[in-house]
Amino acid sequence: MGKGKKSRISLPGAVTLRAVAEHVGLAPGTVSAVLNDAPSARSIPEHTRQRIHAAAQELKYRPNFLARSLRKKRTYTVGLILEEIGDAYGSMVISGVEAYLRQHNYFFLTVIHRHDMAMLRDYSQLLLGRGVEGFITVDTSLEEPLPLPTVSVAGHRALKGVTNIVLDQETGARVALEHLAGLGHSKIAFMKGQPHSSDSASRWEGVCKVARDLGLVMDPDLIVHLEFDDPSPQLGYPYAKQLLARKKPFTALFAYNDISAIGAIRAIQEEGLRIPQDVSVVGFDDIPWAAFHTPSLTTVRQPLGKMGQIAAETVISMIERDTEKEHPSEIAIEPTLVVRESTGPLRKT
Repeated sequence: MGKGKKSRISLPGAVTLRAVAEHVGLAPGTVSAVLNDAPSARSIPEHTRQRIHAAAQELKYRPNFLARSLRKKRTYTVGLILEEIGDAYGSMVISGVEAYLRQHNYFFLTVIHRHDMAMLRDYSQLLLGRGVEGFITVDTSLEEPLPLPTVSVAGHRALKGVTNIVLDQETGARVALEHLAGLGHSKIAFMKGQPHSSDSASRWEGVCKVARDLGLVMDPDLIVHLEFDDPSPQLGYPYAKQLLARKKPFTALFAYNDISAIGAIRAIQEEGLRIPQDVSVVGFDDIPWAAFHTPSLTTVRQPLGKMGQIAAETVISMIERDTEKEHPSEIAIEPTLVVRESTGPLRKT
């Protein structure tokens, strides 16, 4: 390849699909199928696909999305519907969604509904008007199915045409409570999630069932119900203060999520109690703050980034009408326990 030609094709946007095809000595249709991840690309040998991708990277090929959209009369856009964009839970799911969509040359538009059903309906119509081809919802309880392929992360409601990606809440409760019971704790306080949070009811159901299985008594005086939205540790702080004000001793706390657990730790420490020597605390989610808080937080890990990737992969498959893949009504994700500094054995008195 001559020096002048090399300079030309290194310019952003200057390299055409035909130029990539000429570089590898293959038909433009073959190269197009591979670079656009078309179903027909599956019949092309893996080593040929790798060679095409390597050539595209070498030549700095960038697909012309506008031309592709006009040619196929498509937008390659997904509507992403969230309760809140600033919280760590939603941010981690979005990260997984974005990574997968970017790899597959899709875009997304985001709207925030803050559990306002009227706003949810209006924004859904707005996204439809912008030509989205499918929806991904996060922590959103849909009342009725949307008119396009839909994947719901933590949706929990069986609706026609909707695939729910849900965590096994009972397993999450089990690994947390078995951990605390194994450390000798029986006086355990609980934070129950907000009524509008889509995980709240199923998680609490799992907590109650596992507590019965383990013979743990759930004292009503040691249960507080989170009520308001707050993406900061302020979510759990006042409720931990309520627990402490009741003067009912407890040696462990199982919080609804990591943010509320971190707020609770601050409230407990302000009472002169040590974590975990006096009170062990377990969270839920494993957001980035959990590992870097002092003390670091023992928590039930949801693979939130992976859940976002699965949501994006599933909705694209539904949009492309991939008949080789089944689109189940539910995809279950298994949680794991991450043990850190906030839990320890019951102190002998």
